[in-house]
Amino acid sequence: MTHQHLTNELRGTNGLRGDVLLPDDDGYADAATTFFASGKPALVVRPRDAAGVASAIRYAQREGLALSVRSGGHGLLGAATNDGGLVLDLAHLDSVELLAPDAADPDNTHPDRTLVRVDAGACWGHVMRTLDPHGLGLTAGDTAGVGVGGLTLGGGIGWLVRKHGLAIDHLMAARVVTADGRVLQATADAHADLFWAIRGGGGNFGVVVSFDFVAEPVPLVHFGTLTYRADDPARLVAAWRDHMRTAPESLTSTLALMPPMFGAPASATVTLCYADDAAGPLRSVGPLRAIGEVLADDVRVMRYADVLATAHRPPGGRLLSRNALVPRLDDDVMAAAVAVHRGGSATVLRSLGGAFGRVPAEATAFAHRDAEAMIVCAAFLPEDATAADEETALAAWPDVARHGTGVYLNFQGSDTPADVATAYPPQTYARLAAAKRRYDPGNVFGRGHNIPPAHI
Repeated sequence: MTHQHLTNELRGTNGLRGDVLLPDDDGYADAATTFFASGKPALVVRPRDAAGVASAIRYAQREGLALSVRSGGHGLLGAATNDGGLVLDLAHLDSVELLAPDAADPDNTHPDRTLVRVDAGACWGHVMRTLDPHGLGLTAGDTAGVGVGGLTLGGGIGWLVRKHGLAIDHLMAARVVTADGRVLQATADAHADLFWAIRGGGGNFGVVVSFDFVAEPVPLVHFGTLTYRADDPARLVAAWRDHMRTAPESLTSTLALMPPMFGAPASATVTLCYADDAAGPLRSVGPLRAIGEVLADDVRVMRYADVLATAHRPPGGRLLSRNALVPRLDDDVMAAAVAVHRGGSATVLRSLGGAFGRVPAEATAFAHRDAEAMIVCAAFLPEDATAADEETALAAWPDVARHGTGVYLNFQGSDTPADVATAYPPQTYARLAAAKRRYDPGNVFGRGHNIPPAHI
């Protein structure tokens, strides 16, 4: 199969713009390989506009090809690639544009609001570098290379989550290409069910080609890592929890308990971002230096655009990842999290609350707004690890999971139907399945954390 007819179509037969990469073409290997997976798709399509996206979707359906949609390619499941199918790579859709005041607010009802239009194939580092000269930012992920599309559709937890909430909480509109090739403008007033569903429901409903976000003024931030002596993780967790319960919303932090791995000893670190007035760090960051014996401290003032890290894939092996959103970090939850760490897995606790928790649960498909924290477990196994090895690595995790009321799909490394169902309350899941039936009844967008249409 040469797929030459699609190549001709995208290269000019119908005036569409885009690239088609076949297995022997330069660039194919990079496009077929994601951060956590390597695939062998029949072809990779890189459109330059929404019409090209629609053409690729129609072609995949005509030819009976599995369809993977790639934004940044950092998804834990590796669903942005496949074997024998079509990868729809949004790499060319990467512009970031501040909208003129009249375009952002034609009725002048919010004169101080700044909207930014971000293509779904852009990465968050590019977004922040574009906004930085204007003194603006967006609550986003932790990593510069992560794609805007995938992170936003899963909710978008980042370093401003307590101050500004999730990425989806600042979303005003999205352009979505549906399974039947339509390009829809989804807002609170137009295709409202679709707009609700894409805010936490993942890529189940179409291919989002661009988002309109409300940008926020972001000052210089205090950002960095405190490294502690790791001999008493239970005490560290309790002290960190107690401080975050009284800390202002301007402070977001994570506590990472790492076992010995890759030649490094066990470690305990708090990474923090404080985004507010100059006096605040003394009251908010200072106490974190007293919760344990600090071995290293690189917290410093920096531009918000510079806080996003560069991700490096661990050398070899496979990553197992699970997470739970817990309403309260009580003693049983903390003990279970420490047990996971002592069992040999990396365990990360992330503070939530604040603006994250003030959005009504039914307002978006991301419904678990009552969570005090997210707990993430990560285990690294060799490539030839067996199912029994995986079960052993995750043996302590169920004691954490049973305290959770949901999961954050962007950090969930399993896509069983039970996992997806756990991510949503039953009423939310039913609404998502109904939206799926309306916009993707054939389950074209069925890879990843899939929500089948209500009639399937």
